Amino acid sequence: MASLDQVVPALREPTRIDVFLARALVGKFSRQEVKRSLDEGRILLNARPAKPRLLVKEGDRITGEMISQKHSPLLAESIPLSVVYEDECLLVIDKPAGMVVHPGAGNKKGTLVHALLGRDSALSTAGGAERPGIVHRLDKDTSGLMVVAKDNVSHRFLQAQFASRTFSKTYTALVKGRVEFEEGRISKSIGRDPKVRRKRAVSSDASAKEAETRYRVLERFSHATLLEVKILTGRTHQIRVHLACLGYPVVGDVLYGSGKPGSSVRLGLHASKIGFTHPKTGESVEFESKLPDDFEALIRGQRLVN
Repeated sequence: MASLDQVVPALREPTRIDVFLARALVGKFSRQEVKRSLDEGRILLNARPAKPRLLVKEGDRITGEMISQKHSPLLAESIPLSVVYEDECLLVIDKPAGMVVHPGAGNKKGTLVHALLGRDSALSTAGGAERPGIVHRLDKDTSGLMVVAKDNVSHRFLQAQFASRTFSKTYTALVKGRVEFEEGRISKSIGRDPKVRRKRAVSSDASAKEAETRYRVLERFSHATLLEVKILTGRTHQIRVHLACLGYPVVGDVLYGSGKPGSSVRLGLHASKIGFTHPKTGESVEFESKLPDDFEALIRGQRLVN
């Protein structure tokens, strides 16, 4: 716990208090700590409780207490990683299917974070104490490319590209059924499934977040279709939810398709290409990942059925 007493300096325009504090306290408190402090009513704006969406302007006074979240220490683990690229600012990792990105309930070891710590490399802290270096995520059963930040400046620079939708993400997906059109776009908001908490669903609820997915057919089979998929937003399970909504669930998807728990059939989704502006050089960079052997096996199986 730490006391807070800050007068807002000159701003170009009114700014949300959660955004202002996250920037003003960078290196001292994480965004999660800022959010929790606001949510618990510990922060006052001009002597009144402040909600995260309140706007601050020059001369406003922010007071209160900041919560410092306590986490169990993370231990480095010697887990092999496929490193596609590395420099002083970032890493590009080719994550295998089955690996969880960061620790959480039921996943206290064996995650990508533990593997990164095992490399004894510098990692950013802007994402919180239990997510060093993690700028974005992939689902556990999705394989493919992820960028990892080594310092907070690079982390925020990369995050800004996600926010502005200039970070390019391209996936390869094998879905059930013969997709009708050669290409298409899905613009449907996504929120929590009202019945199953760990699932997401297309929703018109006010709390749902806009999501856009674009796809084109790469190859057709008798009972499946291979797609190239690009997402303009990064909602949880976005591709899986959107394609299932169209009636073409991803092969092997237990949550949104007909995949069976414990099946040896992997999820037919791979992050095959990412592109972004490098935080130090300012140059546009792009990285590609070939399909893993078990994904190629899925495709060969469909070709044999044809």
